[in-house]
Amino acid sequence: MIASFFAIAGMVVANVMLIIIMLVLLAQNLVYFIQLWISISVRVRQPSKIGSQRDLWQLQALQSPGVSLIAPAFNEELTIAQSIRSLLSIDYPDFEVIVVNDGSKDETMNVLKAAFCLRPSARHAAHGLAHQPLLAIFESESHPNLLVLDKINGRKADACNAGINFASKPLLCVTDADSILEPDALLRACQPFLSDDGSLLAVGGSIRLTNGSQISAGSLRQTGMPKTFIERFQILEYLRAFMVARIAWSDWQMLTLISGAFGVFRGSAVIAAGGYRHDTVGEDLELAVRIQRLAKERAQRARIEFVPDAICWTEAPATYAGLRNQRSRWQQGALETLHSHRVMLFNPRFGRIGKASMPLILLEDVCVPVAEALGYALLPVFIIFGFTNWLWLCGMLVFSLLMGTGLSIGALFQEEFQTRAVNQPRDIAILIFCAFFENIGYRQFNTYCRLRGIRRHVAKETSWASVPRVGFVNH
Repeated sequence: MIASFFAIAGMVVANVMLIIIMLVLLAQNLVYFIQLWISISVRVRQPSKIGSQRDLWQLQALQSPGVSLIAPAFNEELTIAQSIRSLLSIDYPDFEVIVVNDGSKDETMNVLKAAFCLRPSARHAAHGLAHQPLLAIFESESHPNLLVLDKINGRKADACNAGINFASKPLLCVTDADSILEPDALLRACQPFLSDDGSLLAVGGSIRLTNGSQISAGSLRQTGMPKTFIERFQILEYLRAFMVARIAWSDWQMLTLISGAFGVFRGSAVIAAGGYRHDTVGEDLELAVRIQRLAKERAQRARIEFVPDAICWTEAPATYAGLRNQRSRWQQGALETLHSHRVMLFNPRFGRIGKASMPLILLEDVCVPVAEALGYALLPVFIIFGFTNWLWLCGMLVFSLLMGTGLSIGALFQEEFQTRAVNQPRDIAILIFCAFFENIGYRQFNTYCRLRGIRRHVAKETSWASVPRVGFVNH
């Protein structure tokens, strides 16, 4: 009698837990497909865009606001010269490049000195954001619009604040020193500011991966497909993130993230907010949320936009150790932001950001990884002890995997219609193949990385795990 009771109770509890897990995962996939539907509808509503760089220049050259490009660099000797040449060669009427060497331990500073003929500068800071002390300030003899700051290491947020202090233009473009901007990327990213009523706080661009592509003299010569599956799976992830999620939430004014690799901010909003915070590993997400929160608290209109055809190329981790460190850090940063701005959760005072965007961060970064991990751990137990119908369970699992695969393929075709960054039929076929097999092994590894990030957040760990770079010269 007692054994029967416990058996029935165990079965009920097991099935309730399983239903909760599946509902969480289905909710995640539902959100993804809503995003896909919105992004496709945006493409249908806005089919015509300014196509050529020449047309952009003619329309914007006389009225484009000045931009200070800030590029923090730490141990970037492999890519720094090509990346800075790329920044200096962009098509934009009024810009400066501020490179911040954040206490690199390799030859980054010496490479900069040799490549750009640096000499000491007497330039002074225009703002007072806190950062680690500067060791030296240099300007370039060959490029008058290049400034290089050499400082004690304080991590990326600290380096960004140092660069902002020396910015002399109304707009700030924060990019990674190991990234390459398309020549017209800044023209496209700054276009929304031309018709702005003052409510636009930031604009984000698309991030594409250089892995497998040919880079020469700081420019992308030819796109290609990387050889390893870990890099190919990341291409799919970036397509989903930028060609689906960012387009959708930008259209619905729910965007909370500007990628640290490429974003343009209204300088006055960033300075009024106190710049980047030093006590988080997710400084890009935190700043984007904070400037919108401050604007809403002051009863001001605020929005962030995304421009899919403003493209920045960067290198993705090529090893599982590097990917683990990156994804754990992203997860930890999201939880830190959610905790710091928890007052916004479900709060109508903050508009759609409070009512929808922040709850979606809660779903994506708290509920989903925990639900997936529990599902993987409990599935064999449920089947062995007969706590659930394994046919129904397998059917639900297959349905969830097919939804994820469909989303990846939809994102890939969105990319082809929008920017055609993947233009070889063979490469498209490879990515479609990867969309089917991404859910076997790679997805589970990502869940492990996210759980690791949750543990780091709970333990309040602040160490910065590096991501090894191969460098453009080897592509």
